[in-house]
Amino acid sequence: MRAVLQRVDRASVSVEGRIVGEIGKGLMILVCAMQGDTEAQAEKLAAKIAKLRIFKDDQGKMNLAVKDAGNAALIVSQFTLAADLRGNRPGFSYAAAPDDGNRLYEHFAARIAAEGISVAKGIFGADMDVSLVNQGPVTIWMDTDTL
Repeated sequence: MRAVLQRVDRASVSVEGRIVGEIGKGLMILVCAMQGDTEAQAEKLAAKIAKLRIFKDDQGKMNLAVKDAGNAALIVSQFTLAADLRGNRPGFSYAAAPDDGNRLYEHFAARIAAEGISVAKGIFGADMDVSLVNQGPVTIWMDTDTL
């Protein structure tokens, strides 16, 4: 699985002009299930993200994980993270099939919530508008193949 994390002051996702998920301070997580990914990979990614210390402590150092800082996560499925860029027009054949992608997206979100983190979500497969204020900026790319 792949994910892009952004530390945010606030973030929201809308579908057809209606906000379906929003958070204040926390993590905006764009996540993509790849072909062949399993629940074990979703769990590994969720555990790593939950423990990742990218929030500032009282001394201004990045020593706190999202939960430790009392923050939330907005999780949005983003199949374009699977882009094959060999040509000039991206291909997305590396992304998991929609049924598998949705199952792994939901499993990943449930594992983040099981870590004690408040979770808001987008709608899998929907055409979404995402708004955020990236704080720092802090943006981190992750792939379970490299964890």
